[in-house]
Amino acid sequence: MDRFSAALKVVLDGKKPGRQDIVTLLSARGSQAAALFRAAGRVRRAKVGDAVHLRAIIEFSSHCRNNCLYCGLRRDNRRLPRYRLDEGEIMSAVDKAAAMGFRTVVLQSGEDPLYSGPYIAGLVEKIKRRRGVAVTLSLGQRSREDYRIWREAGADRYLLKHETSDEELFRCLKPGSSLQARLECLHWLKELGYQAGSGNMVGLPGQSLDSLAGDILLMRELETDMAGIGPFLPHPDTPLKEAAAGSLELTLKTLAVARLCLPRAHLPATTALGTLAPGGRKAALTCGANVIMVNFTPPEVRDRYLIYPQKADITDEPRRALENVKALLAGLARPVARDYGHAIKFSGGDCT
Repeated sequence: MDRFSAALKVVLDGKKPGRQDIVTLLSARGSQAAALFRAAGRVRRAKVGDAVHLRAIIEFSSHCRNNCLYCGLRRDNRRLPRYRLDEGEIMSAVDKAAAMGFRTVVLQSGEDPLYSGPYIAGLVEKIKRRRGVAVTLSLGQRSREDYRIWREAGADRYLLKHETSDEELFRCLKPGSSLQARLECLHWLKELGYQAGSGNMVGLPGQSLDSLAGDILLMRELETDMAGIGPFLPHPDTPLKEAAAGSLELTLKTLAVARLCLPRAHLPATTALGTLAPGGRKAALTCGANVIMVNFTPPEVRDRYLIYPQKADITDEPRRALENVKALLAGLARPVARDYGHAIKFSGGDCT
């Protein structure tokens, strides 16, 4: 048995893969890559089903206190016009999403200290009381107390991508922060009962297949409920503007290996993949993904939330975007999920 087949057998047998097993899978080419993608599709179908969960994302602030080298929202980007949505604007977007049948709203922002812990808690309470949808928060690193009161207010999920498991690369890309502080937040979220999500970028400058393998092993160790995996896309107003973008093929292989190692996790076909290549999201859905985000950020500010440039959803009106997603799924014979899309261990068992 060749090394690729042996490594694939390890994960398909449910055994814990070693770092070298994952590097071998990530190195797949040609027929081996096709076999990897087919295996990921089979595991996705067996463990989380064919249905695709749709999430309505509302990016409510482009202010950020951090200065990450890769991100267009970085503090030192003086060219970006900033914005903040008020409660009425956020609730209007929530109402629109709920009226269109979305069962989850995702509230995302830069790390903006103006929105206090109690303010976000009150907003979550209002959303849950008024619309009864699931609420995912993605607001970066905050205090344990903030996470606690948001969970008590009714927040269901929290997404905090670790970005890279390489400590040295993390320090370089995120000045003033540390991987250990990030991981401490993820452990708090798990302790508080959130469905906790993480994730990484593929193709970062200085990243190796070994560090990508470390990302997947870390998410497996954390028992991540969600994993956002997308390509690095250079932004022209950041220090990494001259760096090459991550590749579609390696991103898809990373997604596929993540599906094999995290069989019950929710994995989105990310907007970044759709930005990198016109068929990126469709390809992701055939390699293990089972979630799609639809942008409900008000159109008049959407071009001010550019973590990376040329976002694929920057001009899509939500209703048209939803129609396009449904057409995409129909072409793949994948139904739209009708439930809340909670992580399986929070919803009573496997989806088959």
